Amino acid sequence: MRADGRRSSSKTSAELLLVFLFQMFGVVTARNSLNDDLLLPYSTPFHGPLHHHRHVRDCQPKVHGNVTHESWPGNRIAEPPVATVRAFVSMFPDENGKQKAVYGHFTFVNNPLRTLSVLEPGGTSGCQVNRTSTVEETAQPAQCIVAQNGGFFDVATSACLGNVVSDGRLVRNSRGIQNAQFGIRADGTMVFGYLSEEEVMDEVNPFVQLVSGVVWLLRDGEIYIEESKKAECDATQATGNFDRFISVASARTAVGHDRHGRLILFHVDGQTDARGLNIWEVAEFLKTQGVVNAINLDGGGSATLVVNGTLASYPSDHCVENNMWRCARNISTVLCVHEPVCSPADCSGHGDCVLGECRCSGSWSGAACSILDCGPLNCSRHGICTKDGCLCDAGWTGSNCSEVCALGFYGDGCTKKCLCQNGGTCDFVHGSCSCPPGFQGLFCERECNPGWYGPHCRQMCRCENMCPCHTQTGSCNVTYEFGMNSSFYKVGQCFVSRLGSGKENIGTGQQNLLSEQTWIIITATLVLLLVLVSLCLIKRVSWCCAKVKSKDGNYMYHQLEDMNRTLPCDDMTESLGEWHAPVPEYRPEVPEYHDEIPE
Repeated sequence: MRADGRRSSSKTSAELLLVFLFQMFGVVTARNSLNDDLLLPYSTPFHGPLHHHRHVRDCQPKVHGNVTHESWPGNRIAEPPVATVRAFVSMFPDENGKQKAVYGHFTFVNNPLRTLSVLEPGGTSGCQVNRTSTVEETAQPAQCIVAQNGGFFDVATSACLGNVVSDGRLVRNSRGIQNAQFGIRADGTMVFGYLSEEEVMDEVNPFVQLVSGVVWLLRDGEIYIEESKKAECDATQATGNFDRFISVASARTAVGHDRHGRLILFHVDGQTDARGLNIWEVAEFLKTQGVVNAINLDGGGSATLVVNGTLASYPSDHCVENNMWRCARNISTVLCVHEPVCSPADCSGHGDCVLGECRCSGSWSGAACSILDCGPLNCSRHGICTKDGCLCDAGWTGSNCSEVCALGFYGDGCTKKCLCQNGGTCDFVHGSCSCPPGFQGLFCERECNPGWYGPHCRQMCRCENMCPCHTQTGSCNVTYEFGMNSSFYKVGQCFVSRLGSGKENIGTGQQNLLSEQTWIIITATLVLLLVLVSLCLIKRVSWCCAKVKSKDGNYMYHQLEDMNRTLPCDDMTESLGEWHAPVPEYRPEVPEYHDEIPE
């Protein structure tokens, strides 16, 4: 037989046909066997002893103290193969002293925490609805590489018996019934032996897989059957079914481990009272193969091994339709060896599950590919980590957003061009300009106003006579080009001041400039003349309006003011040209007559 445990070509065509038909129709609850090879440790409807965990603890050998179970760390080997199946044919002495041939399989499982599951019959809720199913039918949806029957069940009601924990879910609590247990805790520790209800329900390091058997075969490398009889059987059962269960030859299954932390599944073909091994022979055989701890699982017609979806064992139950053939029994729980499972199975949608490890895509990381990670710098705090890498903030670039935009560019993606002039520098985030000394404006397009200089044009010039300074350095020794960006008022003051205090070269010779005092006198004289001329003009206009000649030439007319306005001088003159004075009448006030009106 090959290492993967596949059946040899000697498998009959009838068996292949049956397997094909069962898989094709997908029948889960149909009964295919007669269940005629029953191997029960207890008389129905009872299962397990009536005493409590304290009795087991008090009655065990003193060498074990108060500890009623053994723990061993499972290995964490993640490399393939997940499991190796080995077939054996060995000779054992029978009760008559003759040799009998026994055949079966060992399955060595690496990384059991990630590769072994206890499955309910037919899938989730199988124990809840008292469902039974063949090992093949339960194993197929779970994609088991190797599958073997597990715990016991009630043949009358199909109810699961003992404790059952499946992939971290507590399916069934036996309320402390003392049967041999096998389980795997959350930290990967494999546990074999007897457990209290409190230990089963432990939440600090909970069981992720747990199944109940009957009889602890090996404890710490030594056969432990006699101690198991005392722990798992009441006095009234010692000479009954339990003793026969231990001593009769039959098909057997067991689970254990070696000193390398590998989980070991054991299966031997047989038929009760005809072929196979008894419990003592199983324990001795496992011990010689280096097994350290092991418990016995359901046997007889329930003993079934499926490898790569194909039945690898020879069932002992006869088929319902024809007792010429042997059919696999519908059983309860299943021990399933599978590819390591990722959690979650789809790696959060951000990676692929390979041998139980999520291989994350893009910038996703973590055991579940649920963490965005853009490297040790994590976008240098200048960006957001996305599935495609760093999405940099405005003004930053590079794979880790650790570089500012190139000179002359700014903004998102560093795609916007700076508009700064006169050597101004551009803010790489917002694009605002920082002007060099001597310039101002939104884009540094203007020089400082005269009288100011330096950074931001905030420093006042200190030159004599209010002269402007160099807009960048503040130096007073500067020549201005009028018409660029100057205040002619201040420049004019400076220019006049220089004319009054200095000398200029005109033509080919030197000429002294007028003194400041002379200029003041000239200016004052001109102002005085301007005032006098203005007064004369005002005087003349007043005479024009106040003195008007009559056509008769014998009196002077004084203009009277209207109630609302003063009649203009020009209008009055026009009216007098056509007006004839009336004959004077007596009035309290009479106009003053003169011989002639002075011109």
